[in-house]
Amino acid sequence: MPVKPKLGQNFLDDAEAIQRIAASIGDLTGRTVVEIGPGGGAITGELAARAAHVLAVELDHELALFLRVQFPPGRVTVVEQDVLQFDFAAASAAAGERLLVVGNLPYGITSPILLKLAASHAALDRAVLMVQREVADRVTAEPGSRNYGLLSVTVQLYGPAQRLFTLPPSAFSPPPEVHSTVFRWRFAPRFVKLGVEEAPFLRFVRQCFAQKRKTLANNLRAAGVPPAAVAAALTQAAIAPQARAEAVPIEGLAILWRWLEATTGTSMHEAV
Repeated sequence: MPVKPKLGQNFLDDAEAIQRIAASIGDLTGRTVVEIGPGGGAITGELAARAAHVLAVELDHELALFLRVQFPPGRVTVVEQDVLQFDFAAASAAAGERLLVVGNLPYGITSPILLKLAASHAALDRAVLMVQREVADRVTAEPGSRNYGLLSVTVQLYGPAQRLFTLPPSAFSPPPEVHSTVFRWRFAPRFVKLGVEEAPFLRFVRQCFAQKRKTLANNLRAAGVPPAAVAAALTQAAIAPQARAEAVPIEGLAILWRWLEATTGTSMHEAV
């Protein structure tokens, strides 16, 4: 099957890996699964054998035609669309349940897809996703580690992410230049438990990580937060004055935000 490099197409052809991915999403009996980038349908077949219905979202017109021939429409609905435009909420409403998601994500748009899934969290139950190994390292990183950063915090705010296994380039056709890692993401947003507001807190987090080489205090001051408020907030959260955001767990960032909201009011929204 012809591959279109511009679409980031590397088709998984390792039979054991395909079965492991399908099994990793859990019991699919009676469930609806959205598959992102089904390609030649290798994983699609495993999902269709286990689930009640598969929504295969494929951008490539030729592959969409191929998939429609390969799979019965009663079990697999091929949606010829960019996944970034796919309406997960509408699909969830039609299915009458929160959706499961499986996907071999194109390297070039991995982060936008993850953000799309986060924004659609109310319609989603859990996802098993294959991404470049370095991206999985960032998504699942712990505070204080080299890979912990904005992507780690953003994903983990919407629920726990767990590394499952890594595949070598030889598992794909054509082989990519990098290893790929499969991880599981359970959608359980933490905003209420943390006592923060979703949109303002996400803006705040982006500012905390705005300049990786700067300290957290300097990033906040650069965002317009008064120096005295920054110092007091760090003390309140028991964060060292010279700490960088990469060293601070999500709970610490939430304490900072809550204290600044309570003491600076609407100016905090405007600053970040």
